Amino acid sequence: MKPSPDLEIKQKLTALLGAEAVSPMTEHGFRGEPWLVLPETEAVLATVLRLAHQNCWRVLPMGAGSKLRWGGLVREVELVVSLARLDPLIEHATGDLTVTVAAGMPLARLQEHLKSAGQFVALDPAYPTTATLGGILATADSGSLRHRYGGVRDLCLGLTVIRADGERAKCGGRVVKNVAGYDLMKLFTGSYGTLGIISQMTLRLYPIPPASQTLCLQGSAANLTQALLAVGNSTLTPSAVDIIANDGLGLALGFQSTPAGVAQQVAQFLSLGQALGLTVKPYTGPEIWQGAERVVCKVGVPVTAAVALAGLVTQLGGVAVLHGGGGMGHIRVMPEIMHLQKLRTFCEGVGGYLSILEAPTTLKETFDVWGYKGNALGLMERIKKQFDPLALLSPGRFVGGI
Repeated sequence: MKPSPDLEIKQKLTALLGAEAVSPMTEHGFRGEPWLVLPETEAVLATVLRLAHQNCWRVLPMGAGSKLRWGGLVREVELVVSLARLDPLIEHATGDLTVTVAAGMPLARLQEHLKSAGQFVALDPAYPTTATLGGILATADSGSLRHRYGGVRDLCLGLTVIRADGERAKCGGRVVKNVAGYDLMKLFTGSYGTLGIISQMTLRLYPIPPASQTLCLQGSAANLTQALLAVGNSTLTPSAVDIIANDGLGLALGFQSTPAGVAQQVAQFLSLGQALGLTVKPYTGPEIWQGAERVVCKVGVPVTAAVALAGLVTQLGGVAVLHGGGGMGHIRVMPEIMHLQKLRTFCEGVGGYLSILEAPTTLKETFDVWGYKGNALGLMERIKKQFDPLALLSPGRFVGGI
């Protein structure tokens, strides 16, 4: 008797990886119950993708799984490929302030290693204790520190990716300055695993500052907007500038420097706030990533509209952290389409966007997750076809169902 397709997939994978590296993917509510595979080396990962390509198996890449539900609903897949075991530290060039790691390395473990050298990766993503570096890069998941250090792409110096057909490709390098050429790192950052699977990366490091402090001022939307603009025109050099919507509106600034430098900047910020009638409040950032009933969205608006957006989020009973340097950030609201439509209309009305990251499946089935209205969809589809002509990687997860 010929084995069923599912059993045949397991038999082929087990012959390649061993029985302990192949199991049913029973979590996350996938249709069809795909097989979870855990390759331990880059060579085995490439072989898995080559096998998937030959058999037209659809593949969903993941790290620790913390962002597996982000983006569009993934159509039925045969394989979920986890890089959790592909996690060694490959090279730490202390003097060059660079580190090369496998994509399955958790950020928290890397930070702990770098601490002994007085260095760190300037990332503060969602789920910082569990998120892997590959997942952070694939979802472009940076946080408040992007104000000073830049986003995920700015910290990435080089990538190794395994293409949909199992071939290995490299871009960038292990030095801070690279020669000019095609910037595939920009292409793969935020691609949600639709173009290839990131297997390793080289990241730029920074010295750990000797002192740091975060201060939050609270007041009216008008005064906070004035304060935000004043900070941008001042001599202050904060590492983070956040507009907070959580039990009122606040403006939080993080400072990193020498103890004397931090003290001087805190005093200057307090003086600025006092002149605008703002009051100091304890800094407790809103909990965006917890809560049973929630919709978490990524937003981007001009800086001048950030406080107004935070105010609207407060009116709708949500919470938000918006990065004052660029107007990007995250909001959490209840899963009500009317609220989401009101927020998206506001963002688009000021030239911004709202994309849904986490939401119940029923909501994602009825509300456009990405809300993309630009003119680049055709180009994105051609790029997808170039990298993954059989559309096997993360099917349906990206803009336009790519």
